[in-house]
Amino acid sequence: MAHIDYYFATLSPFTYLSGTRPAEVAKKHGATIAYKPLDIMALFARTGGTPPKDRHPNRQAYRLQDMARRSKLLGAPLNLKPAFWPTNGAPSSYAIIAAQNTGGDVAALVKAFGAACWADERDISQDDVVRDCLEKTGFDPALADKDMMTSADTFAKNLEDAVSAGAFGAPFFITDTGECFWGEDRIDDLDAYLAGNI
Repeated sequence: MAHIDYYFATLSPFTYLSGTRPAEVAKKHGATIAYKPLDIMALFARTGGTPPKDRHPNRQAYRLQDMARRSKLLGAPLNLKPAFWPTNGAPSSYAIIAAQNTGGDVAALVKAFGAACWADERDISQDDVVRDCLEKTGFDPALADKDMMTSADTFAKNLEDAVSAGAFGAPFFITDTGECFWGEDRIDDLDAYLAGNI
């Protein structure tokens, strides 16, 4: 059975635009998927990336154009400059880690946090938003406070695992064969790879 490690940041617009498609691709091919939220700014620092605010104006302008185009193509509403971005991605990440340990629709939860930040102008660092996203996707809102030390350790380990495995951005997909796919626009490539077409 194939396996996918899905490295992502709840703050990433491209994680939001990925929606539930990574889970759908995994299911289509009978693959397992592990959700590995991480600190994207720390990943950038460790792998030679640059935070969006520090990029050359040409790169900043292109990023906004690309986000707008992708949101239209995917039918996903998106505010190019949301009110609560950047913010602390740890609380939402901890909730995802705790939720994954209980089962349930983790893909829907990841999408809910992305929509809260990028479409609904909500601060995903706030406890009430975290609890609301958990509840709306069928999880116990109390997971927001469950095993936080374990979740914090896992969050930190995800960063180390990402660097070791070759990831440098989000979303980033790595198969059990070591094949890497970076970006929301590479999910179709991941699909094709798992199908044996590339």
